Order: sequence, then structure tokens, then C-alpha cells
Amino acid sequence: MASVVLSEAEKIYVLHGVQDDLRTDGRGCEDYRCIEVETDVVSNTTGSARVKIGHTDVLVGVKAEMGTPKLERAGEGYLEFFVDCSANATPEFEGRGGEELGAEIAFMLYKIFDNRSSIDLESLCIQEREHCWVLYVDVLLLECGGNLFDTISVAVKAALFNARIPKVRILEDDEGGKDFELSDDPYDCVRLNVVNVPCIVTLSRIGHRHVVDATLQEEACSVASLLIAVTSKGILTCMRKIGKGSLDPESIFEMIETGKRVAKSLHTSLQSALNQEESLGKKRQKIGFLR
Repeated sequence: MASVVLSEAEKIYVLHGVQDDLRTDGRGCEDYRCIEVETDVVSNTTGSARVKIGHTDVLVGVKAEMGTPKLERAGEGYLEFFVDCSANATPEFEGRGGEELGAEIAFMLYKIFDNRSSIDLESLCIQEREHCWVLYVDVLLLECGGNLFDTISVAVKAALFNARIPKVRILEDDEGGKDFELSDDPYDCVRLNVVNVPCIVTLSRIGHRHVVDATLQEEACSVASLLIAVTSKGILTCMRKIGKGSLDPESIFEMIETGKRVAKSLHTSLQSALNQEESLGKKRQKIGFLR
């Protein structure tokens, strides 16, 4: 993961600011930076989104393809994740430098979506045991400026909201053979219900307090962070600790409660922005650079 080197004086400055609930950019400990969200930025995908939080820039594309259901879940479709850490994001990702981080992020996304409550996977089934929709979610990290997991989770949710999966009709001939007919009408499609899709909130421990949406400088001052995936209803679905430091049980409970509170506000703001953007229809100004 991208990192910066701070002097002891700079670390003390950041630490004292966090203790006084006044961070270096003027935010409080529970405040996010401005979040920019734009959907439908890549034309040859089922759904796409680009999200920027501070200097962290993430592009997500969703591609729906027909496949075979998994044996243990014969009546459901499924999601596959691939994370590409571009060398343009930071020199540390050159060569194979970003592969470990990409695998770590993909593993976290699998953990979040490996249940029936996040997305209605049964709606992705076309024919039980034989055919289903497989959603390939490709994440491209364009720039890394701290708080990477949160940005990616917001981008994935926005891209899934934007996804439009063609309706499939099963046709049978006189001999019992089956054929599939995909609708070519862009409005004759299936939309995913993303209400229960969780967002990740990363809480970084700095001194005796914790902050959300840490910058690279704040991450350099943090000994440990707690990643929690929370739904719009405040339900905790996944949790993971990163960093070399330790967290005592009392701190973990405090961080969980803070994360739930912040996540509810994040979900509300994100859904409002997505609904507002979609309501504009063709009138909205598109600034995506890949169109």
C-alpha cells in the first residue's frame, strides 16, 4: 500500500490534532473528505462507476456473462472480483508490487459478498443447475491517497447500482431443445437491489483516538486500523484488523459503534447521489474520461 515518510515532529503534529478533534485538513475525527461519484463512465460494461475520495481515485467496471452455477449453490449466480493496482497510482505498485495488495482487497470483497443478504443472487439464476449470470467486477486503482478500502467499496456499490442485466427468455423447440433469447432493448433489463450491499468503513487508531477516512499522513501515524463492512441498516457483516499494532477490546467496541454511525450517513448520502444522478437521465453532464 502507498505510504509516506514523516518526521517525528510531523507525527506529533498529526497526533495532537487528532487528540483535539481537529485534523490537519480541518476535519473532525468522524468526517469524510468530499466524495465524488460518477456512474456509467465505461461504455462497454454492464455497469461502471468512478469514485474519488481526496487523492484516491478508483474505477470499477461490472461485466455480466452467462456461466454455470456452482454445485453448492445451484440456483444462484455469483460474483468474481479482480483488482488491478496500476503503477500510475504509486511507484510502489511497479512490477509485481501491487499484486499482494490487489489479492488482499479482492479477498475482502469476497468476504463481504459471500452471503445471500448482500445481493439477491437467486435473481441472477437463469436455469437452475445449468445457466446463471456471473458478474465480473474489475477494480482499477488509478491513484492512491489513503483510505483505499472505503473508496473501493463505495465504487463497487455504485457500479452494481448502475448495472443493467439483459432479460433472458428460454425458448423450447419441438424436440425439447432449449435456446436463449437476450433482449436487445436497453430498458428491458434487470436491475440489482443494492440496498443491503455494505460499505467498508476504515477506522485508524492514532494515539488514544480513532479517525475515519485517514489520509496517507494519518495512516503513517496509525499503529492499527479496523475495517468493518456495514449495511445501510447498521448491520455489521464483516470485520478485519490491519496493521502491526494491537487494539484492546474496549477500543474495538468503540470503533465498531463509530463505524456503524458513520456508515449509515455514508449509505444515505451515496444513495441520494446515485438517485439524483439517475433522475437526470440523458441530461446529466458526463465527465468520464473513458467515454
